Amino acid sequence: MGILYIVPTPVGNLEDITLRAIRILKEADFVLAEDTRTSGKLLKHLDIQVPMYSHHKFNEHQTVKNLVERIRNCERHVALVSDAGTPAISDPGFLLVRESVKNGIEVQCLPGATAFVPALVSSALPCEKFVFEGFLPQKKGRQTRLNFLKEELRTIIFYESPYRVVKTLTQLAEVFGTERQAAAAREISKIHEECVRGTLGELIEHFTKNEPRGEFVLLVGGADEKESKEKE
Repeated sequence: MGILYIVPTPVGNLEDITLRAIRILKEADFVLAEDTRTSGKLLKHLDIQVPMYSHHKFNEHQTVKNLVERIRNCERHVALVSDAGTPAISDPGFLLVRESVKNGIEVQCLPGATAFVPALVSSALPCEKFVFEGFLPQKKGRQTRLNFLKEELRTIIFYESPYRVVKTLTQLAEVFGTERQAAAAREISKIHEECVRGTLGELIEHFTKNEPRGEFVLLVGGADEKESKEKE
């Protein structure tokens, strides 16, 4: 029976891949990729030539059972990668992991690149405890989720596209207050990497004047514990 390896890939700099990840990819019977074109460039860069198949959010429900059976019949192992970072973290992968475990397949996740960890550490916000929210709902449930997080005492982490950064920061300020401490990290591990720190109000002003570019990690400091208790 084969093994399913979850293999993190660089979120920016191509040097941010481990020696073990390279070996696992080279030895795989085949690689499952979120986008074969994107992952194909990485494999070519690493001089890795193994069969590659698509596994993305649009087909994972239909293909997961067949993939589990293929993994069971593998001679060695299968590697799952996403476009960037660790699969299943705001990317496809969870369904395949769950079904593989249900069917007795060994699953191993390699440690490696992910965007929110370096963003959290560099934000200068408390990072001993945090809440990862990923992408907020686009419409239904968005306001409800923000209201729920208003009294959260831990640092809160969101993913966001550059096209919605100012809108999301504005909504966060409306719920949490313009003086709540926050940070916006973009282009993690790339040439134009940047982390802007300040209050939500200051971040809104900054990105209103400076067009947001690149993929963002938004971080919001937790509510003040004393203030939270006073409101109860």
